Amino acid sequence: MARDFGCVRHAYNFALRLRTDSFKNGKPVNYNASSAALTVHRNDVAFAFLRESSSIPQYQALRHLQTAFSNFFAKRAAYPKFASKHSKQSAEYHSTGFKWVAAKRNLTLSKVGRLHVKWSRGFTSEPTTCTITKGRDGRYFVSLCLDEPAKAALPKTGRSVGIDLGISRLATLSTGERIANPRHTARHAARLARLQRVLARRVKGSGRWNSQRLKVARLHAKIANCRKDSLDKLTTDLVRRFDVLAIEDLNVRGMVQNHRLAKHINCASFGQFRQMLTYKCAWYGRELRVADRFFPSSKRCSSCGHVHENMPLDYRVFECAGCGKQHDRDENAAVNILNFAGGQPVKGRGETVRPVRASARKGRSLRSVNRPSSKDV
Repeated sequence: MARDFGCVRHAYNFALRLRTDSFKNGKPVNYNASSAALTVHRNDVAFAFLRESSSIPQYQALRHLQTAFSNFFAKRAAYPKFASKHSKQSAEYHSTGFKWVAAKRNLTLSKVGRLHVKWSRGFTSEPTTCTITKGRDGRYFVSLCLDEPAKAALPKTGRSVGIDLGISRLATLSTGERIANPRHTARHAARLARLQRVLARRVKGSGRWNSQRLKVARLHAKIANCRKDSLDKLTTDLVRRFDVLAIEDLNVRGMVQNHRLAKHINCASFGQFRQMLTYKCAWYGRELRVADRFFPSSKRCSSCGHVHENMPLDYRVFECAGCGKQHDRDENAAVNILNFAGGQPVKGRGETVRPVRASARKGRSLRSVNRPSSKDV
């Protein structure tokens, strides 16, 4: 597999250098031209080692490079970078590059042989693509592309819930339930710091440095697995209990710009929580509703609809200036998210009004939704 990874990396970097140089010279090269150039490159005597490995993952690397360039020109990603042997390694085989025996659950790769795999789950369909990945921690994974039947929908419960995500509490439900934040990074912070101090004292590139690097990578992988396991259990439990789930459209990329909270926000993994909830709702026939990110869920009173001008983060419990009712900040936000995303009318100034954005049009000054504009007077 190390030989295959090296050949795939060589083919990817060869095509990237060819396309970059051609683009600078004013003669862009597409996928077909780079594929033909790789064929000539493989037949060169100086690069005979490329023929010792299967050609399928090498040409698959060119397709991945084509996707990277498409994303770059569509302004969805940065310019492709050269592959490094120190990062995650992968090799992709399509149906002619591997053999799957369903009866014995044997997977055999071209010019590699049969793999000894510990399968995490069963499947019934025939795989069409096989990807072998080696992580930074030295573990190998097999990913198969399958056409499996959809999961059966869960029975209806007739319940709806609004979910407000946070740091002190991972999630607060509109039902009043509070889910604690496991804080996996903080639990392993002391051990991680100790391993990283030892790594910093080693000579970079030496054998002892590489051995210590694997220890650090394995601990990072353990933290990521613990986080994923907790989110998997939480999202599965929510999908089983509720028919309609409402969440807020959080700007996670903007939130992590706050250097004081970035580490805790990344540890909570709001984006992964939403991703899991999205595909599990599609699997089990549930409905996921997303509230607008500019909706003032924390500042609005869920009882009377009064919107407070200022609500610092340290205000965990507040008393509404409109009706005098005392609210828990996160539970109040969860109720507002459920009402907003569920399409229910939101009350404001004693009347039923449509949900509004917290921003104004360009050229107009910002005003509170509790105060009428001069046109309304």
